[in-house]
Amino acid sequence: MFRLLTMEDIVRIPPEKFGGPIKKVAKEQVKLKYENMIDEELGYVVYVVDVNVEPVGRILPGDGSTYHKVKFQLLTFYPELQEIVEGEVVEITDFGAFVRIGPEDALVHVSQIIDDYISYDEKHGVLLGKESRRVLAKGDRVRARIIAVGFPKGGAGGKIGLTMRQPFLGRLDWIEAETKKEKG
Repeated sequence: MFRLLTMEDIVRIPPEKFGGPIKKVAKEQVKLKYENMIDEELGYVVYVVDVNVEPVGRILPGDGSTYHKVKFQLLTFYPELQEIVEGEVVEITDFGAFVRIGPEDALVHVSQIIDDYISYDEKHGVLLGKESRRVLAKGDRVRARIIAVGFPKGGAGGKIGLTMRQPFLGRLDWIEAETKKEKG
């Protein structure tokens, strides 16, 4: 789920940036600190939307920089357990498929794709169901449920696990075919 968060912080403006528009310089500094960050509370920080900076800052002894209070908005992506998401398959491996949801790739393990034995066709780069003959390939659009979310301690490389082994989940055309079969 995407969220728009309002936050406050103190930004350091180095002396070489003096003379530039303070709002622009403050936004650059906030972007350096927050954009592309992964945090357990914030989620995946996608973009710094807006920054308001107090024009009067403070100077600390021994540091020629000024420190200013800033209030800013962040666009974040926070995957929540049990959330239903749609995305595109961006990579197929022998152990599953990676699906792009928001700014991150999530893994659907082979055991979580369909209720069938799945084999990996390396030549064609697809996962193939033995009995159902269903094929999952790069570029397919899928709907899945988030079943695992891991935020790293160091702030990079989070992990998201998905399942498609529930009703109305899977490749979108599989869902459509199942829905038509149920109706008629």
